[in-house]
Amino acid sequence: MATRKLRGNDAPQSEDTERQRLEYDEEACIHELQRIARAYPDRVITRNYFRVNSSISESTWNRFFGTFTEFKRQAGITPSRQVHALEKAIAKHAAADHYREMNKIRQDWGKRYRRHNATRFQTILSCSDLHDESVDRFYLRVLLDTAKRAQPDKIVLNGDVFDLPEFGKYTVDPRTWNPVRRIRFVHERILRPLRNACPDAEINFIEGNHELRLLRHLGDSTPALRAVLSDLHGMTIPGLLGLEEFELNYVAKADMAAFRQTDIKKEVGRNFLVLYGCFLAHHYPEGRFKGMPGISGHHHKWQVWSMHSEQLGPYQWMQLGAGHVRDAEYCDAEKWNMGFALHHVDVEKQLVNHEYISITDHAMVGGKLYTREARDAINGEGK
Repeated sequence: MATRKLRGNDAPQSEDTERQRLEYDEEACIHELQRIARAYPDRVITRNYFRVNSSISESTWNRFFGTFTEFKRQAGITPSRQVHALEKAIAKHAAADHYREMNKIRQDWGKRYRRHNATRFQTILSCSDLHDESVDRFYLRVLLDTAKRAQPDKIVLNGDVFDLPEFGKYTVDPRTWNPVRRIRFVHERILRPLRNACPDAEINFIEGNHELRLLRHLGDSTPALRAVLSDLHGMTIPGLLGLEEFELNYVAKADMAAFRQTDIKKEVGRNFLVLYGCFLAHHYPEGRFKGMPGISGHHHKWQVWSMHSEQLGPYQWMQLGAGHVRDAEYCDAEKWNMGFALHHVDVEKQLVNHEYISITDHAMVGGKLYTREARDAINGEGK
């Protein structure tokens, strides 16, 4: 039977190798590694390269350092863990500098188009989570007609007016990829009709997680977004969101330089708006703990909480239903609700009465009955 030839670490230790292992201390091992590094300055010193070119065996050095990576750190050939961690931290923050520049642009648009009405009773129209082309067309028709009839003093677009799943975590069929069409849909089918219906209203656009995601991609200039901006002729952030053309206040307090997903959610939670000192709009339901009546969105489900404030007394916090269609293929959309709200504010006494409008195949607003019709079908529309 053939005998396998032993080599490397499989071979038994000779007396010279064992004596060498015992004679070399930690400092001598480090000097030997540094000698090899100086002798071959253009080479990356790997474990195998050191084994071949050094005068000591692996068993001599690994009893002190365990791994060759740690051996190189102790010899000063590669940065220590602490230095490496510091370098990574510096690189991480340097990589986010372009987000900080975008923060300045976004935050400059929060109060640009303020409009004041001195009457005691004010009306707010609020909606959330329209998700561009995925908006239910019947919902949109009722929303726009309600805006025209009610002529609210202020309108709150409470986040996620855009969707752009091409930049999200959901898988999008490349054959249907068309973010430019989605952006134009928001401009031409949502924002323009809304501004035309209410030319004197103050419109406030609260940045949701989908808008923040879009702008982070814009800051990164990914290939997908470069194509978008090219097709939109070099559009800037205000132009992309329609802020200038439709005179929108863009509420964006979130720091785009946040790193982790949990930090990003916390930052989006900073995007809230207070109106009349007694009404608060927040994209997330956590806003109900801020001590005043108001609305949230994000979850696409209508829900009401009864709360109390020492200053304002008992109040209601309302989570709005969405404008997104209920047949989305990537979520449990069958559990969603659709709807928006009117809020009637007594500015003098700081009282808020909520009026929620539920959207099914029918809707009732101010005594007018709306019924879903064939023209409200989404298939083929805007595609």
